[in-house]
Amino acid sequence: MIPGYRRAFNAAFGDDGHRRLLGSLAAAASVPIEFPVSETPCFLPQSLLDDLEAASQAMIAQLLGDAGYLRAADANVPDRFRMPNGEKQPTFLQVDFGLVDVGGRIEGRLVELQAFPSLYGFQPALGETYRSVWGPNDVSVYPSGLDADGYHAVVERAILGGHNPANVVLMEVDPDRQKTRPDFVTTEKRWGVRAIDVRSVINEGRWLFYMRDGRKTIIHRVYNRLIPDDVQRLGLELPFDYRDDLEVEWTGSPEWFFRISKFSLPHLRHPWVPKTTFLSEPGTDFVQADPGWLLKPLFSYAGGGIVFAPTEADIAAIPANQRHLYVLQERVSFTPVIDTPHGATQVEIRMMFVRDGDAYRFVLPLLRMGRGRMMGVDHNKGLRWVGASAGLIAAAPAG
Repeated sequence: MIPGYRRAFNAAFGDDGHRRLLGSLAAAASVPIEFPVSETPCFLPQSLLDDLEAASQAMIAQLLGDAGYLRAADANVPDRFRMPNGEKQPTFLQVDFGLVDVGGRIEGRLVELQAFPSLYGFQPALGETYRSVWGPNDVSVYPSGLDADGYHAVVERAILGGHNPANVVLMEVDPDRQKTRPDFVTTEKRWGVRAIDVRSVINEGRWLFYMRDGRKTIIHRVYNRLIPDDVQRLGLELPFDYRDDLEVEWTGSPEWFFRISKFSLPHLRHPWVPKTTFLSEPGTDFVQADPGWLLKPLFSYAGGGIVFAPTEADIAAIPANQRHLYVLQERVSFTPVIDTPHGATQVEIRMMFVRDGDAYRFVLPLLRMGRGRMMGVDHNKGLRWVGASAGLIAAAPAG
């Protein structure tokens, strides 16, 4: 994206370097990396991130500052996930953009946004490894105003909340089998927070415990990485009830998974938000003959359940009483802005935010590269120079 850096990287690239990158990542995480990692980082001008941050902040403020929206969003929270001591405001927010070229200017177009944690442990490790293997030295992994120490301090406050790390757990289901395990391990290495299987929690009255190195240890705070969709889809039997008045703090509490989600898209008013409507709204029949639309379930994760160019049969398959749980979104053709030896490639940028005091702080970009219909693995099988990537940020573009 920054021509000078891109030309230099492409000219210097070799498969041996990529093998070193993957080996260094596996060593940093102490576990295999089981998802595709792109051969290249993306060289990002700080000015682009400034524009994306400004758009993100406007959208966040619009949603969280609208009492009517929050009432409507709260109605989506299933009873089993209503918590007496959940978060009043979400701690973690992710805003995903695809990029488009508008008259020679790169702009973002919203893909979706989510009030749920992302790869706060692994992503900086990925960026630092790209930089250590490939250089250059005059770029940063972190956006303007942050360095590694500042990043880790902000995220530490969000995860630990001032507690001893031994009394904070990263809660998942089968964490050792998740593809995101490298993030769990790097989180423990950096902040001392251990990933546990939710089913191993010990519930004694109003208190929760877990076994840490053979000792029963009280849990004061949960860094929640358990996706509510998984709880329902897998029919998990939990050792506690979210509705119980437990003596436990939550960060990334599941209620906000429903309040800030694809449900938010039709409510947003911003030039970078593609046209979106609920499937339950009248007058949506026109999309059945128009390939320029996407059908999305509101509360799926990682692109699950998206239908491209939905047909009459696709629409008819959804019962009328469930259509409010889907949106139709105008499909935007993102511009392939990354020049690679395998062809121009699209990139999706996740703007990772953390609530710090009374404001949301942009702490890191997370990038995914692809040439398929979507950025996910299933849509990019057999392709090179695609997959997880990181931004190396330059203050000013190099020609």
